Amino acid sequence: MKKLDTKQLRSLYLDFFAERGHKVIPSASLIPDNDPTVLFTTAGMHPLVPYLMGAKHPEGKRLTDVQKCVRTGDIDEVGDATHCTFFEMLGNWSLGDYFKKESITFSYDFLTKVLEIPVDKLAVSVFAGDEDAPRDDFSAQTWINLGIKKENVYFLPKKNNWWGPAGMTGPCGPDTEIFIITKPDAGDHVCTPACDCGRFVEIWNNVFMEYDKQADGSFLPLKQKNVDTGM
Repeated sequence: MKKLDTKQLRSLYLDFFAERGHKVIPSASLIPDNDPTVLFTTAGMHPLVPYLMGAKHPEGKRLTDVQKCVRTGDIDEVGDATHCTFFEMLGNWSLGDYFKKESITFSYDFLTKVLEIPVDKLAVSVFAGDEDAPRDDFSAQTWINLGIKKENVYFLPKKNNWWGPAGMTGPCGPDTEIFIITKPDAGDHVCTPACDCGRFVEIWNNVFMEYDKQADGSFLPLKQKNVDTGM
């Protein structure tokens, strides 16, 4: 596993996705433009909502950046080993271009080939399915085909494996989250990435935006399927 400072990590990430057809875009303002749903930019996708909804981005369908974010939803957790209020989120997007297979493959290759993280140190979670959307067997099988051990693939509910919308309405969908395994299994197989014991530390989230949440709580299909990742 490579040891990198933040500048090196930013460069490796942006170069990796630029080599795969993504245009590097600058970080947007921490104060959202024309968006009354939140006070601050909370994720890399936030400035891109119009394009996730179908508008054409001037730089094309594949984008990557390092976005400054402020997040207070989990402020009570700030101060432990993994939670911050202000941070930079590395992200890559497909605006109606590639989808689950390519996104997962990009993430796997960056983590295992560029950062040289051993495969047996990685675990993933995928959406277990509910009345709003089906179980994501495709993502689970894609991870397994790439090399993630089957026992390190976990199906979790919407609370854990669904992202968005950023406000009350807007683009959202099931996600697959990637974790570093920090210590061996205790043997009882009860612990999952939903546990807060510290065995699993989330490092990346790939969101498959397929739905537009309405004010009445219903979910309608988006006109285009998008990928939104945050690392």
